[in-house]
Amino acid sequence: MEFTWKYDKESSQLLRGFIRDCGISKQLLAKIKYQGGKIEVDGVEQTVRYTINQGQILKIIIPDEKEHETMLSEDVPIDIVFEDDHLLVVNKPAGVASIPAQYHPNGTMANRVKGYYKKQGYKNQVIHIVTRLDRDTSGLMLFAKHGFSHAQMDVLLGAKQVEKRYKALVSGDINQLKNRKDIIAPIDRDYNSLIKRTVAPTGKNAHTEYWIERSTDELALVDILLHTGRTHQIRVHFEHINASLLGDGMYGGRMDLGIQRQALHCGKLAFIHPFTKEKLTFTQELPKDMQQVIQNYF
Repeated sequence: MEFTWKYDKESSQLLRGFIRDCGISKQLLAKIKYQGGKIEVDGVEQTVRYTINQGQILKIIIPDEKEHETMLSEDVPIDIVFEDDHLLVVNKPAGVASIPAQYHPNGTMANRVKGYYKKQGYKNQVIHIVTRLDRDTSGLMLFAKHGFSHAQMDVLLGAKQVEKRYKALVSGDINQLKNRKDIIAPIDRDYNSLIKRTVAPTGKNAHTEYWIERSTDELALVDILLHTGRTHQIRVHFEHINASLLGDGMYGGRMDLGIQRQALHCGKLAFIHPFTKEKLTFTQELPKDMQQVIQNYF
């Protein structure tokens, strides 16, 4: 894969510095150097010690990423929301994990995306997950289609420039839910469980912002914006304020309203494309199980 930049500064600069300014990490530079890539200025191959001048064109050729043989591929259709040479956005169904685990090497979105890549004959076969979801959370997932794209998206995530919005159905003390819009409470592991998290003073800072869209005396549909990305953050925070997600047995959610998984859906992703600089916004409507609860009880 090739990328080009024009050097516009009046003063000259070592190519090493300009490459770093373009977002090429040391790790990626080593890959370019030792795995078949190339650095060219005005069509002539150069090293990072070359001095680049105003008006010259830098071209980086990044070698293709061969598949990880330990990652199994699975020929199961995926619901593609958006795709270009750099990014892939899919709609993940509930009940499908994002990545394989030691005793569950197949059946995940990563396996399905690899199967799709192989079927399409893509040169880059490594799976780069940018945003993952819990197994029973539905909605939008973002994949980078090559390592440079993944690195650029990680920069945006670190700068909190990727907006992720969720919808959740909750039950409990709805009146007190209406009197606030932020949950700010540190999250740590629950040391009585291998999986659960809990609010604890020893935990990492966590901030969840929400807005009530619809409500009854006992139920609410909430729109959620994450300001941090802790494991199980939404589920833990809403349990903490006595408004657990429907279907979330792990965190005290009601199981008697027709939904048997946490009623949580990633319904919006928005960010600036790292290469085209276009503002991208993706939305995905609620899945049928959550829609059915709303129809029955609101």
